[in-house]
Amino acid sequence: LNGIWQALGTAHWNLEAHSASEGIPAGFSVVEGGTIPYQPWALAKRNENLQKRLTDDPLRKCYMPGVPRATYLPFPFEITQMPSHIGIAYEFAHATRTIFLTGAAHLEDLDFWMGDARGKWDGDTLVVDTVSLGDKTWFDAAGNFHSDALKVVERFTPIDATHINYSATIDDAKVFTRPWTITMILYRRLEKNLELLDYECAEHVYDKLFKKSGKP
Repeated sequence: LNGIWQALGTAHWNLEAHSASEGIPAGFSVVEGGTIPYQPWALAKRNENLQKRLTDDPLRKCYMPGVPRATYLPFPFEITQMPSHIGIAYEFAHATRTIFLTGAAHLEDLDFWMGDARGKWDGDTLVVDTVSLGDKTWFDAAGNFHSDALKVVERFTPIDATHINYSATIDDAKVFTRPWTITMILYRRLEKNLELLDYECAEHVYDKLFKKSGKP
């Protein structure tokens, strides 16, 4: 899995199918079954988030993107594989994850922006169980959200030397009626001398933008 990878698609804007709008390309759903199985109250909350997305999306406040959103942001990320753990460095805002492979138990009563991750191998597939994600991140820019009960199980399955089949199963009984899964392909970046560059997120830029325009 060593190397620099990137998801290509529109999941960052909306996990579900959506039409094009200003600055947002149209896209197919990456959710198995097409739609996210919200509880009624949570669907209403998601729709409210959607209306306020230009100011309330946590990424616009420069918070860490969380899991699984970090994987399908329109930025590359680098996987470094070692015997006892796997490190993932994301170009967006210097976000990082450490996936421990030692069989150690999860930490308790602590929340992390990028969660507490434990991994294991199922044949050639890396299976990552992440908890302690809190409730401050969104899944995308369309307001799809979760509670502090979120648990995510990711599967990284190499297809060949340049493609990984990625899936993430979302389990959050406070918000959804059942667990649900997203799937997509990750592509190895092959440019010569490629490396992650700096993407410094500056919250005050968004504040100035909206204050100047007068738009919500």
